[in-house]
Amino acid sequence: MSAGQGSTGNVIAAICSFFVPGLGQLVQGRILWAIIWFVLACVAFAITWLVTLSLLPFGWFVISVLSCIHAAVYSPASR
Repeated sequence: MSAGQGSTGNVIAAICSFFVPGLGQLVQGRILWAIIWFVLACVAFAITWLVTLSLLPFGWFVISVLSCIHAAVYSPASR
C-alpha cells in the first residue's frame, strides 16, 4: 500500500494509469475507482471514434492523464 501523496507507490500507480486508465488505482487497491476510470476511457475512446471516424485515441489519452493525476495525488484516509 502506498504511504501517501508523492510516495514511490503513487508514482508507480500514476505511471500505470497513464498507460491503462484505472491500472494505477488497481495497484493502490481501489477496485471501484479502477473500474470507473477504465470504463470512462472506453466510453471516451468510443465517442472520439464516432465523432472523428479515426483511431486517434484522443478521448482515451485525456482520461489517461486524468486517471494518472488521480492516482498520483491519492492519500489514504487516516485511521
